[in-house]
Amino acid sequence: MKKTIFWLVAFLITAGSAVFQMMTGPTYPVRGKVEIAESRIAYKLERSHDSSSDYEVRIKAQNRDIEGSLIWRRYKTADPWVKIPLKRKDELLVGSLPAQPPAGKLEYRAILSYQEKEVSLFGENPVIIRFKGPVPAALIYPHIIFMLLAMFFSTRAGIEALDPKGNPRKLALWTTGLLITGGIILGSLVQKLAFGQYWTGFPVGRDLTDNKTLIAIIGWVVAVIAGGGGRKARWWVFSASVLLLAIYLIPHSLLG
Repeated sequence: MKKTIFWLVAFLITAGSAVFQMMTGPTYPVRGKVEIAESRIAYKLERSHDSSSDYEVRIKAQNRDIEGSLIWRRYKTADPWVKIPLKRKDELLVGSLPAQPPAGKLEYRAILSYQEKEVSLFGENPVIIRFKGPVPAALIYPHIIFMLLAMFFSTRAGIEALDPKGNPRKLALWTTGLLITGGIILGSLVQKLAFGQYWTGFPVGRDLTDNKTLIAIIGWVVAVIAGGGGRKARWWVFSASVLLLAIYLIPHSLLG
């Protein structure tokens, strides 16, 4: 019964951290509602899109007197802002942002207008969208699954390490193997297809996501090596588990 509870707690912590990371990451869509012309308009503005096609902004506005415009420019440049009208397609107002090369970014604002009133979706701050190369589902889903399983086994190993009678070594080995497979092998392939480079962390770059993966793997390799030193080494496993949880609470792709 105790083991079942341990696995359940590990699952709940893993699920919670995964949801937190997804919803706080910079690629999660911006959603909200604004009021204009006595209408409540719901919107969803993407912050990630494949570089193989333009990104089409689509806003449902049934009142045909509501108009709109799209303002955009390349992110972190002195380029002039480009303003285009949103075109009416039945109940939708539609406008397109031009596709950028992988890792290219645009900042944009969608504005609705009615008579003399204007409303900027998401306020005055522009939304930043990053383009990426297409990654097949056959690669991206195994990558995600392996990383979630690594977090799951890591959490379970940490709980096992707290049990005076526990033996977390096998769980530590599983965690390390899953991290290396999901983060280094599959993660590098995903990044190559999405952004054209296998690795952009230390020592060749400063990419936060790659560096998080590297730190997590080093932490678990140390825990596995130390795990051969008897029961006192359980604290190395617990520390590696806490380290990975802390890393997972940093939003994915926070710095691009």
